[in-house]
Formats: sequence, structure tokens, C-alpha cells
Amino acid sequence: MAARQHFDVLVIGAGVFGAWTAHFLQRSGAQVLLVDAFGPGNSRSSSGGESRVIRRGYGADEIYTRLAQHSMSLWRTLFEERGLEHFKQSGVLWLAREGDLYSTRMLSVLATTGVRFEKIERGDLEKRYPQIAFGPVTWGILEIDSGVLLARYAVQAVVADAVKGGVSYLTDSINPPTGAFTAITTRTGRRFSADTFIFACGPWLPKLFPDLLGNLIHITRQEVFFFGVSPGDDRFSFPKMPVLIDFYELVYCIPDLEGRGFKFAIDAHGPTFDPDSGDRVVASAGVEAVRQKLARLIPALERAPILETRVCQYENTSSGDFLIDHHPEFPNVWLVGGGSGHGFKHGPAVGEYVASLIKGNAEVEPRFTLATKTAVHQRKVF
Repeated sequence: MAARQHFDVLVIGAGVFGAWTAHFLQRSGAQVLLVDAFGPGNSRSSSGGESRVIRRGYGADEIYTRLAQHSMSLWRTLFEERGLEHFKQSGVLWLAREGDLYSTRMLSVLATTGVRFEKIERGDLEKRYPQIAFGPVTWGILEIDSGVLLARYAVQAVVADAVKGGVSYLTDSINPPTGAFTAITTRTGRRFSADTFIFACGPWLPKLFPDLLGNLIHITRQEVFFFGVSPGDDRFSFPKMPVLIDFYELVYCIPDLEGRGFKFAIDAHGPTFDPDSGDRVVASAGVEAVRQKLARLIPALERAPILETRVCQYENTSSGDFLIDHHPEFPNVWLVGGGSGHGFKHGPAVGEYVASLIKGNAEVEPRFTLATKTAVHQRKVF
């Protein structure tokens, strides 16, 4: 990195929010330093791992549909400019039931926002996807242009693009901030000053600001499984299998990509987790719970071997809304996080929004403010 010691903006955290924020700030003319303790897409981060769903559907929650729609355009532009294939257009299939208000309201929002989709009745679902056991499902919504982001590669590509554009990058951790924000020091003894500081450190945010955020961002342990399919059986692979989402069962599935296996995870919040000291080995109870749900939805994979497992984390706000706001005591400090398990897809739009806020070119979204976050967790955003 450059020998510069003072920057216009210092961004702590090179996950998807921090990386895109640095990207857009640099494009606006700012001198930016991006710092991450373990590197972009590392295995402790919430932006690591192999894949993330990018979908537009959020029930009646139009704000996130529009953010996802805009982010998809920005992701595609980056990948096309760099000649990358980090997006797989598998489609996203929502499984719905009779009287399903979440999915019914989603139809209206998708139509209003110009998202391409199909409403598919039960009979047609069975004909199109015989590998799925639909059980009580009566209809579905297929988001045609949605699919899967290759997460680790994607966030690394954002950082590489930002560095190519002039962002300075450093792999190091910072000492917990104290007093007024004029500079930070790193664990290795380096010191950097800045006019503005952005903390986009995912599950480390409440660790750096325990008095402010310790009770407002709840870190949970989430288990992910990859199941092996039989040789030559392409029913569960991209492009024949779409992403599946069933929020009634709180599960999601991602088709086999790059030979890693069929990804299956339970979206319910797990137990409290520490991103530094927590062991990332799945529990036997988690294996049993996942196999039961997998057997009901994809019977042919009931006895499929587990090829890989992963323990990651969600950093949940009380409602699931993002946190993007000033620190209440330091006007030059911004807090950006609370991805709440659904934030990765929105990285480009969040980064653009934060950069615009800092430049004074955007209005604050009330739902993202610190004032709306409470210690009582009532998840509303899925």
C-alpha cells in the first residue's frame, strides 16, 4: 500500500459493505484506506463462503426489492467490466402455500418494480421440477433473472477493483477506538489519521462499540451444509435446479455449483456466537435437523453424503433492517452493518448510499438509523 499516513476516509472492514463503500468513495475523488483484519472474503467474515442468494423478493418490503434490483445491476456491471463469471442466473423459486400473504404481497411489489417473474401453479411446478417434493406447497414464484453470487470471489473482485482505482488496502486489525476520532492505530503499531471513519466490520461492530451496540446487534451461529449428488445426476445442479426459498420452513437451497455439492441451510437464527473464538464445526443436532428438512423437500438426497459444512454468522439488528448511521457522539464516524443474514446481495447499493451520505448527496433512510434499533429482537425482514 501507499506510504500515505492521512486519508480522507478510512474504512474498517473489507466485507461486501466496506469494499463497495471504498469503491464508490474512491470514484467520487476521495483518498481512501481500506483495512481488514483477515482479508477480503476470509472464512471468519460474514462475506466469506462460496455462495449467496441474490433475490429481489422481500414480501411487501419494497425498499429491499429496489435495493436488490439496483445492486444486481451494479454487480453485473463489475463482473462484465472485469470479465468475471461470479453470478449464476439459476432463477430463484419461492415456495408458497394457500393464504400465503408474504408471497401474495411480493407479487405486487415485483410487478411494480419491474422484476421479471412467473407465478407457477402446483401442477406446473411438479412437471417442471420433479426432483422437488412440494408437500403443502400450492404455488410458487420464479424470479427469472435472480440466482447466485460466488461470494468469496465476488467480494475479492470488488476490493481488487477498488485498489486498481486507487484505494489503499491493508491487512491488519485495529486497536479498539478510544476518545475523539482523529486517527487509528493497528495491532502492528501503524497509525493512520483521517477526516472520516467508517466502521463496516460485520460481527465485530458490537465488539468495537460494546456500550453502544452490545445489546443492539446480536451475533448468531449459522450452519450450512453441502450434500453430494450421484455421478451423472444433474437434477440438483445449475442450471436445472433453481435456488429454492421456503420461509414457512425457514430453509433455503442453492444448486450444486463448481462441484461443491447441493447447499442446504436453515435460516432460523442460531445461538449466540463469537466470530473470534467460536469453533466453526457443525453440531450433531444441526446435522439431524437439516437432514429431516432435506428429506421432506428433496427426497432423493435424503441419504446423500455431506461433502462440506460451514459455520458462519448473522449480525442481527432487532428487526433485520440495516444499521447505517452516524455514531451519536462522533459526527465523523459512521456505523455500517447489521446485515442480518440478507445483506450480501445489497453490498453495491449500500456502498453507493454510504458514499453519497458522506458526500452530502443523499437523504438518511429512517429505517437504517440507530434510533430504530432496540434490544428486543422481533425479526421483520426476511
